[in-house]
Amino acid sequence: MVIQPKIRGFICTNAHPVGCAVNVQKQIDYVKQHGVQGQGPKNVLVLGCSTGYGLASRIVAGFGYGANTLGVCFEKEASETKTATAGWYNTAAFHNKAKDAGVYAKTLNGDAFSNQMKQDVIDIIKADLGKIDLVVYSLASPRRTDPNTGEVYSSTLKPIGGSITTKNLNTSKRIIDEVTVEAANEDEIANTVKVMGGEDWELWIKALKDAGVLAENFITTSYTYIGKELTWPIYGHATIGKAKEDLDRATQVIREMTADLNGEAFVSSLNAVVTQASSAIPIMPLYISALFKVMKGDGTYEGTIEQIHGLFTDNLYAEQRRFDEGGHLFQNYKELEDSVQQRVQQVWDSVQTETIDEMTDYVGYHNEFLHLFGFGFEGVDYDADVSPLAEW
Repeated sequence: MVIQPKIRGFICTNAHPVGCAVNVQKQIDYVKQHGVQGQGPKNVLVLGCSTGYGLASRIVAGFGYGANTLGVCFEKEASETKTATAGWYNTAAFHNKAKDAGVYAKTLNGDAFSNQMKQDVIDIIKADLGKIDLVVYSLASPRRTDPNTGEVYSSTLKPIGGSITTKNLNTSKRIIDEVTVEAANEDEIANTVKVMGGEDWELWIKALKDAGVLAENFITTSYTYIGKELTWPIYGHATIGKAKEDLDRATQVIREMTADLNGEAFVSSLNAVVTQASSAIPIMPLYISALFKVMKGDGTYEGTIEQIHGLFTDNLYAEQRRFDEGGHLFQNYKELEDSVQQRVQQVWDSVQTETIDEMTDYVGYHNEFLHLFGFGFEGVDYDADVSPLAEW
């Protein structure tokens, strides 16, 4: 079939297998070009391995350090008439490249929140790897089924304490308008914490420890975005923010739980980047477009692979780690510099529909959005007839 992007609002409902393979290859090329330093992981479990920061983590581990990687994701396979999800194609491409490089890679597709998936992962670790020395938790989902009660919880993207009306870049109409988001109630806050907080991360580490498959001195990290004043109303000080705060609670629990293994647990604070998740959050398209304009002008812009490569080589596995005031591994320090935030605020205050392209890098934002689904890459013939089928 000929596969062209089908965009509805903040999502793309299809993906291009060749373009997704190009996206994966570009990230692999970056890691190979820049190399790694020091000792890194040998056996890695990536929970949420198929897109964004999770995929980048798997690429850095596998192609930077030569680590064995076991991934968990929840993606949709293609049919003869419909494309697979981008994450499916990304994973297929990763497997092909890992095979060519002689690097171990195995991926399980299913509900990462379930007890059955935890057991399936443990069985593979015992059979193939022995013990895991790095667990990356990078799951993003709008809902979660509690593995013990069967109750389904859904997350919300809402402020706390009162509704907000804020400037917005409407990506469907390509205009600057306003968006009003009603305040969350207590149930919505609690449900968002249940889905996006630290409980499942904690359950994963407990299951792995109880099964005896965590190595001495293992490391685990989950990923967060904290931001500053501009994004706090809908992110840091909102329902998502409460969920991210719960990661700090889980960090302490995990450290205590694995003290006999000398385990280390960290929340890593990363850049705002274009992901399937961030595209759905009000404020973020305009904020990221302005941020791109400022940071690309400064020569300090970093996408997902640059951030994760830096996290591993300069922070997570460095002799001296960099922490923010909250005790998180501080990888988005360039974004949060006062001078950067001040200039982003100036763009935010001044931009209007007719000055979007002049004052922001919305073109760059939109290109990154397309890249998530394998579209917009030079050298890919998007008019060609290609098979939507891909196997891992």
